[in-house]
Amino acid sequence: MTQDIFPTWPDSAAQLVDVAAGRAPADTIIRGGIWVNVHTRETLTDHDIAIVAGRIAFVGPDAGHCRGAHTKIIEAHGRYMIPGLCDGHMHIESGMLTPAEFARAVIPHGTTSMFTDPHEIANVLGLAGVRMMHDEALMQPVNIFTQMPSCAPSAPGMETTGFEISAEDVAEAMAWPGIVGLGEMMNFPGVSNADPQMLAEIAATQRAGKTVGGHYASPDLGPAFAAYVAGGPADDHEGTCEADAVARMRQGMRSMIRLGSAWYDVESQITAITEKGLDSRNMILCTDDCHSGTLVNDGHMNRVVRHAIDCGCDPLVALQMATINTATHFGLEREIGSITPGRRADVILTSDLTSLPIELVIARGQIVAQDGVCLTECPHYDWPQEARQTVKMARDLTGDDFAVPAPEGANGVTANVIGVVENQAPTKALQFELPVTEGRVQATGEVCQIALVERHRATGGVVNAFVSGFGYEGQMAMASTVAHDSHHMIVVGTDADQMALAANRLRSVGGGIVIFRDGQELALVELPIAGLMSDSPAAEVAAKTQMMMQAMRDCGCKLNNAYMQHSLLALVVIPELRISDLGLVDVRTFEFTDVIVS
Repeated sequence: MTQDIFPTWPDSAAQLVDVAAGRAPADTIIRGGIWVNVHTRETLTDHDIAIVAGRIAFVGPDAGHCRGAHTKIIEAHGRYMIPGLCDGHMHIESGMLTPAEFARAVIPHGTTSMFTDPHEIANVLGLAGVRMMHDEALMQPVNIFTQMPSCAPSAPGMETTGFEISAEDVAEAMAWPGIVGLGEMMNFPGVSNADPQMLAEIAATQRAGKTVGGHYASPDLGPAFAAYVAGGPADDHEGTCEADAVARMRQGMRSMIRLGSAWYDVESQITAITEKGLDSRNMILCTDDCHSGTLVNDGHMNRVVRHAIDCGCDPLVALQMATINTATHFGLEREIGSITPGRRADVILTSDLTSLPIELVIARGQIVAQDGVCLTECPHYDWPQEARQTVKMARDLTGDDFAVPAPEGANGVTANVIGVVENQAPTKALQFELPVTEGRVQATGEVCQIALVERHRATGGVVNAFVSGFGYEGQMAMASTVAHDSHHMIVVGTDADQMALAANRLRSVGGGIVIFRDGQELALVELPIAGLMSDSPAAEVAAKTQMMMQAMRDCGCKLNNAYMQHSLLALVVIPELRISDLGLVDVRTFEFTDVIVS
């Protein structure tokens, strides 16, 4: 297993002390900048930073006593010196990239620390997949901390995954060098009802002295929420309104507010700080899910911080929410999150705290990016064949596999329909009147067909239902092997034959995303690793992703980042209605429901 070779503070203490005292030369001095101190929330002009062995030894008005004959000087030229940005909750797989290529994409945006939960690959490859992600993460020139996934499946009995994670798996992973805690505990009913396995996973994490991640996707803030908090989760990112943020902070949790490719939950919750005046130490900024197009074209945590500022947050408070607050939450305040002695030398130079241009990025004392260009190597893990052969289907599908039979003699039916909500993870449970032709229920107008194709065990299973909100027109279909969290294959379309074409294409390429219209392939993003990721350069994957999103628009879809909405339609722990390989799930009651009502 890969080991984190970056020296610890105790290992470096003698060097740090000698440099700070002027008895030994610094490796690097950043000179003449404005020190943004996130501990005191102030800016201090004309300060220097002295660095040795990848850590900060001294910060003060003059580091001349730390300078030696071979000390490298970086002129700040009066720019702000801010800590490297931290993403408090994210899934690398959602970027469609491996950890190496994800790092390469976000380093120019100033992200130097990420707290990642690889539960996507856990659902496909189990503990072995988590280890692969963990090992490649430790190879990178920035800090990628791994949380051991907690819920595979996310809701036992509601879905079938490729592998299942046990309490024993969690206990084993807690000893790995890069594991900092337990990933989001999505089975919130299990915790609230004292499920033995969920509590055993939490207990193993707490005994290791590590942080338990939360995921409470319910509007119920009464006894069920109190029971969830009592069970041990220490943070939550599923809030969508001010009341959610307030409730979490009042109960001693960190409220993580997210801006991803499709989740816009900052503006509605940051008012707990900007208007209600609550203590901002308990709020953390994160992305949760960003695809490669967002990373390459729009940014990462710098984008989130800018957005928080645009929503009325003081720039220094927003920076705290993306640096020291995150580090403190994970017990890493003495390692990352601030520009202070002993911490890893993760520093950004920027000329403006509001627009936040990322002009120079230093990670562990080394320049890793400048003016939007990554200047460092991001080593790749040698992904084995078993990680590249995960789309297992017994045969090619036909249009008949996507038929929804109507009750005998019916000319029309009332159907339960999944309603997509733009820019939010939750869906709505809707009902529509749908026509019947030759004994089959037809998608029509606002309503498309959705199918979940089993792809882990080659069972041949296909579950069919209906979805609204995409606005597709003509004869088309979109298929994806990214289908949070079970990661079977989701197919959405207006025509059964096009749906079959799309599913079969992904079977042939080993996973990814594809769009067909009128028998022609409009876009394809190959994701050969676990059907979730590509190890190609981020720019190449982003270009294909942009083509895919344009193809969705060409087919009539006007939703913002509709791909992310598509990929979450099988996430059976977020209300209200979802699809799984076992049927249509009403997440309000955690019960299966019929597609055809009458």
